[in-house]
Amino acid sequence: MPKDQAETAALDRIAAALERLAPAPLEAPDFAAAEAFVWHVAPDRLVPVPQVNRVALDLLLGIERSRDTLLANTLQFARGLPANNALLWGARGMGKSSVVKAVHAAVRDEGHDLKLVELQREDLPSVGRLLGLLRDAPYRFVLFCDDLSFSHDDQHYKSLKAVLDGGVEGRPDNVVFYATSNRRHLMPRDMIENERSTAINPSESVEEKVSLSDRFGLWLGFHPCSQDEYLEMIRGYCAAYGVEIAEEELRAEAVEWQATRGARSGRVAWQFFTDLAGRKGVALG
Repeated sequence: MPKDQAETAALDRIAAALERLAPAPLEAPDFAAAEAFVWHVAPDRLVPVPQVNRVALDLLLGIERSRDTLLANTLQFARGLPANNALLWGARGMGKSSVVKAVHAAVRDEGHDLKLVELQREDLPSVGRLLGLLRDAPYRFVLFCDDLSFSHDDQHYKSLKAVLDGGVEGRPDNVVFYATSNRRHLMPRDMIENERSTAINPSESVEEKVSLSDRFGLWLGFHPCSQDEYLEMIRGYCAAYGVEIAEEELRAEAVEWQATRGARSGRVAWQFFTDLAGRKGVALG
């Protein structure tokens, strides 16, 4: 084969290989088909969620201030008004992710076709591609990342800055970002202290990481509940689902339940109520 033809054939093979490696252009899904979607990568796609797993907003007791603040912020956003990205941080099991899903439902009940898109922490490097997909859609989106935190060697936090206010394009006007975390600064305390003690310029190294949570305009704290709040949550569930039980019996069983779990929280209250409803023969569906 002549040299020119060989070179041409080689270039054709390289071009074909590159085309196979390059991902196909991502097509927007039918956003009207569902109210919520989950983002997946490899390949990139938005998968509709037929039914969101959530509880009613008025059943989230003991966190009324955070609940109402997030609802007001989300309503502003759904109406096309300025709204903040929100970081919901604090104790495990106190309803951080539940309140995001419940607020989304409450806003939709008021007539706003707001969409919820869940993004996994490990998929943060792909967030730029996701934002590009949402930017041109004729809907408004709550981009939700549950249990967000970073370890000492994790560089995913740099990708998150594009969702908040970094980058040339910035966050699309039709997207607001909500994240939950057990940590207020998204980083372990020992990691922050280690940065201070070992970095060449400790203040700058710490600032880069701690400033990530500062980019959220709204910080909502969720703290461990008292025993009275724990019992009030259970009473609320009983009233909502029609479970009848004597007050003395409820108190004794609920306190014993939380003692065996070694903690009190909204999650423990719901777990006790689920067991109670089952024993009373009351369906929750």
